[in-house]
Amino acid sequence: MDKVLVVGGGGREHALVWKLAQSSRVGKLYCAPGNAGISSQAECLDIKADDIYSLREFAKYEQIDLTVVGPEVPLAKGIVDAFQKENLRVFGPEKAAARLEGSKRFAKDFMRDNGIPTAEYKVFSSYLHAEEYVRLKGAPIVIKVDGLAAGKGVFVCSTVDEAVDALKKAMKDRIFGEAGDKVIVEECLKGEEASFMAISDGETLLPLASSQDHKRIFDRDRGPNTGGMGAYSPAPIIDDILTDEIMQTVMKPVVEGIKKSGTVFKGVLYAGLMIVDGKPMVLEFNCRFGDPEAQPILARMDYDLYELMNASVDGNLSTVNMAWKDKPAVCVVMAAEGYPGPYAKGKIIDGLDAASQMEDVTVFHAGTVYEKENVVTSGGRVLGVTALAGDMSAAIKRAYEAVSVISWDGVQYRKDIGARALVKVEK
Repeated sequence: MDKVLVVGGGGREHALVWKLAQSSRVGKLYCAPGNAGISSQAECLDIKADDIYSLREFAKYEQIDLTVVGPEVPLAKGIVDAFQKENLRVFGPEKAAARLEGSKRFAKDFMRDNGIPTAEYKVFSSYLHAEEYVRLKGAPIVIKVDGLAAGKGVFVCSTVDEAVDALKKAMKDRIFGEAGDKVIVEECLKGEEASFMAISDGETLLPLASSQDHKRIFDRDRGPNTGGMGAYSPAPIIDDILTDEIMQTVMKPVVEGIKKSGTVFKGVLYAGLMIVDGKPMVLEFNCRFGDPEAQPILARMDYDLYELMNASVDGNLSTVNMAWKDKPAVCVVMAAEGYPGPYAKGKIIDGLDAASQMEDVTVFHAGTVYEKENVVTSGGRVLGVTALAGDMSAAIKRAYEAVSVISWDGVQYRKDIGARALVKVEK
């Protein structure tokens, strides 16, 4: 039986642990650092997700058969390269490929150079020049910080004043630190967002089930961007014809472009898309599973995730015949009061057992820890309540039924996760 180490401690990593635990080949699971929910299925380690040296030494000492990297920061820091130097098997892209997510400027220039459809943009390191350009272009307009910002470094601005304020926050107040040393000012695309993920082994690309995220904190897509307040799969907007187009115009050119640069892309390639007049335009790339999109996608996956990841590492994806459950899945994120701004921690969570016992419901933990006998909040996004059902309407209903039995002081969540899917289905 194989030993597997999952790096990370959020909802995505709980979903990965949950799915990997179902593999007949996996005997022992570790997670670093993990969370309260993950601890029921894996041994949690007191190692931070970006402590590459300690993670590598643990994998060597314990003779880990496969390390699965969940979050973006260790990928951008080169964890895959460090593991490979020690002949340790690891799932994820090398540092040079992970720049697609680690630097928005690199990603935009890469798309331009490889003919991948995206919005017009300019890059600025000077606040004065950026402000001047924004006032010249007008609104709506999008401001993005260049570096990693936990999903919060994008400002979709409906007025020039909003855009100037975003520039001040990023470049003067430096709320994202060095991630805001450069900003991208981008045209605002009009359409419908969708998330598209594929697994790559450097040659073969295998599309995963479609999904759609909800980035804004409040219902009807109002308020600031977050790491994601919920997701559903499949996304009706992405049909078979559009899937083929996305693969041909976006995903394959990425893998081929990375290969031309001297690196092989292995792992998950995620394209955040805007569907404009039926055509895909790329908003951003990630180099790992989305969070919370991973939760409904993995709930629907009818295939051994461990086998899939090994096929990616070994270059054998062409032999994989993926299968998906016909049932749609919906994930509702329950967050702490104040998120995505400052929030309190240590709130006792009630109702977890009752929700987890509901049929076709899985409660994935994100920001949770044990405090004596209680599970308490420890992050902005706390839980991802995920439900499967026969149709989208029933999946939404079941997810919210589970949400309704969970509570803590100051809990907040959107009430309209999946509503867009119902509109598409009814049409």
